[in-house]
Amino acid sequence: MKVEARDLRTNETDDRERIYLGTEYANKRVTVAVVEVATDRPDEEELAAAYRDASESAGTMAEAWDGASDEAWNGLPE
Repeated sequence: MKVEARDLRTNETDDRERIYLGTEYANKRVTVAVVEVATDRPDEEELAAAYRDASESAGTMAEAWDGASDEAWNGLPE
């Protein structure tokens, strides 16, 4: 069976990464070509940038908390 390019269908995978081709392919040998792969996960550079941002924010928050903590302790009666 030869397939014409105009007859190609686009299918998406289910949650277990399977594609349902349909009953018209039952008991036939099917060759599948992967034309494009998309991911919804960030790449390593995006993750590294997010980690750096979070680390810098955490440092800023720690400095602010340190000042607030000292102020709170100093404000307690002895």
